[in-house]
Amino acid sequence: MATQKLYDLLVRHQDSDAEDLSPDARPHIAANGLRQMAAQALQSAGDEVVNAKTVLPWLMNALGAPGAFVGFLVPIRESGSMLPQAAWAPRVQARRQRKGVWVAGAAGQAVATAAMALVAATVEGWVAGVGILVALAVFALARSLTSIASKDVLGRTVPQGQRGQIQGVTTVASAVVAVTLGLGLRSWGGDLGVGVLAALLGGAASLWALGALIYATIRKPVEETEPATASATADSQTDDDEPGWMSQAAGLWRDDSVFRRFVMARGLLLVSALSPPFVVALSLQGDGQGLSSLGLFILAQGVAGIIGGRVFGRLADASSRRLMIGASLAASATIVVYLGLRAVPGAGEAAWLPAAVYFVLALVHLGARLARKTYVVDIAEGDQRTQYVAVANTLMGVLLLAVGAVTAGLAAWGNAYALLLLAALGVAGAIVGRSLPEVT
Repeated sequence: MATQKLYDLLVRHQDSDAEDLSPDARPHIAANGLRQMAAQALQSAGDEVVNAKTVLPWLMNALGAPGAFVGFLVPIRESGSMLPQAAWAPRVQARRQRKGVWVAGAAGQAVATAAMALVAATVEGWVAGVGILVALAVFALARSLTSIASKDVLGRTVPQGQRGQIQGVTTVASAVVAVTLGLGLRSWGGDLGVGVLAALLGGAASLWALGALIYATIRKPVEETEPATASATADSQTDDDEPGWMSQAAGLWRDDSVFRRFVMARGLLLVSALSPPFVVALSLQGDGQGLSSLGLFILAQGVAGIIGGRVFGRLADASSRRLMIGASLAASATIVVYLGLRAVPGAGEAAWLPAAVYFVLALVHLGARLARKTYVVDIAEGDQRTQYVAVANTLMGVLLLAVGAVTAGLAAWGNAYALLLLAALGVAGAIVGRSLPEVT
């Protein structure tokens, strides 16, 4: 009874919401929802420490790793967690209990994060840089497992109309961690020792371990679809008539127009994901900006999560399509306004401006992230949902590398040029988003 009351406090719902779930799943909605909130909140809290845009660059600097190594952090973290997912999908579909895939992924992230802590505590220089990158690659690979499994488990255990709120609550919980971390770093200032960073990483590893234990207690419905046959789960097929995962992914892109438009819209939504680092880079060109200012950006990100987590979760349940469109336009408008203010004498040098813009972009990115996650869960059912998530994420990994390479090239001429390109992509994303069907 206490479980149900807590769930009712966190998630708005009606009794009729459970009609899209199997009868075996309906009695456990509240317990399963709370367990997913707790496990994913712990994962998101760990993410605030294993952050390729803030904490890990600090660690590389503190360990004396070559500066070029820092440039590999974000591509390895983001693309590494997306590219393998289409290959994983048949293997995940072959399992009756997909929660075990999430547990395995969380355990892998715990081990990889602990390895980063060990590297930080024992070595330095280029050896430390290589060690951090290798551990991050393992981390990203493990993350791909939790990403592909979480949508499947969420769709089978929580009804439509509540899924966005589940993700919103976890976002708020992790945002509290970000605020705490940001305030701590601001108080500490620029003298951040390796021992402190190693301790933070060790603590983050324990969060993933605890999350895995909680997630393992989720009660999946008894009535499950039959697992795929072995011939359908291997990418090295012995039967020439049975398509491999690459052929299946190509067929999905070719034949499913809704999926194709969703991937295009999501790719163009990269405006909110890729623009914040350029805002930070522009801020570092000003006077008085240094490592201590990064705590302020982390704090801004955390406050955005606290403000927007539950609000955007409910908006995603109301219409994830409209939220995607609005977030894309808002990100583009924010960039244009920021660049315009920088051109105004006096306003462009204001110390508060970069942090304020970073806050707005973090808020918008949160809305875009919750919207596209909710949309892909609601638009498909069963194993089709797993395939949608896997193929979409793999394609996004490719797009991320491509767009990242283009914006990095433009940034060589000036960070403002990269931001202008991203703003244009955001407008295009809103146009594509309008062509998507409404599902909530």
